[in-house]
Amino acid sequence: MIVESLLIIGFALLLDFKLGDPKNKYHPTAWIGSFLAKLTPITKNENPTIEKFGGVCIVIITSGLVILLLFTLNIGISLITIDYASLIISVMIGGLLLKSTIAIHGMEKHAKSVLESLDEKNLDMARNNLSMIVKRNTGNLGKNHILSGVLESVSENTVDGITGPLFYYALFGLYGAFVYRVINTADSMIGYKTDIFKNVGWFAATCDSVLNYIPSRLTGLVMVISAALLQKNWKESYKTMIRDGHKTESPNAGYPMAALAGALETTFEKINHYKLGNGEIHLTAEHVHSAISIMKLTSILFFAIVTIPLIYILSLIGWWMHV
Repeated sequence: MIVESLLIIGFALLLDFKLGDPKNKYHPTAWIGSFLAKLTPITKNENPTIEKFGGVCIVIITSGLVILLLFTLNIGISLITIDYASLIISVMIGGLLLKSTIAIHGMEKHAKSVLESLDEKNLDMARNNLSMIVKRNTGNLGKNHILSGVLESVSENTVDGITGPLFYYALFGLYGAFVYRVINTADSMIGYKTDIFKNVGWFAATCDSVLNYIPSRLTGLVMVISAALLQKNWKESYKTMIRDGHKTESPNAGYPMAALAGALETTFEKINHYKLGNGEIHLTAEHVHSAISIMKLTSILFFAIVTIPLIYILSLIGWWMHV
């Protein structure tokens, strides 16, 4: 079981590094997003309590449907009696499914699309490309704040799109990775503190904060190790993470962001919200390329020093749930 689990993760990471994401019509996360979008209008109500209850139902119904589909798939695979065929099919299907919860290549692609727009001196296009990966208003951002947004998104999405799914796969198999993806997707869609979503998105945002509490901090620490291996300033990375990690509105996003800011000896700033690090304020494309390298190495190291030991320990005590 341990070997099969590690093969599934290895295959998923290989697929993501080499191929990236399929088109939306084939992507399970896109299906989850579409399903959430259909449920959300139903929950709208003038009564805040009813809206909050609706938000709870959105997450539970979507998670329940995903678990049911995975459970059915697991039963189908278990009916294959030939051991080697069952193992191969399980690894291939499991790897494909787990890969759909991971977005290393996708994050790199989005980051580089912003850089390409800046190289062409097309600020409007750069702002538009940035808006695909951040929640903030990008309409009036200058070049430096655009680059800061890219770097912050790379660091934050290292948790949301890589280490978070790997962490919950280690705990609960594909069930864990996909429920994490449901909650994370719901948070990105409706977890905003605005009049429209503050009630219906409350549960998704709360769940996301709880689920990311441990992965975000572990990711920050692994980023420090990545910085050391890539000959970046790992001491400043650790110092900045400890000092500034709590400064963001999100209780979790600040830790990987601050770790990256320190590693690159830069300052990340979201106007009127926070300032992380005390290094170079002027940012360049080279900072983004370095951040992508740290993200990739962090993905591999997290698998090696967090996911593998976690699966091994939980397997020894008979806890690990397998799909």
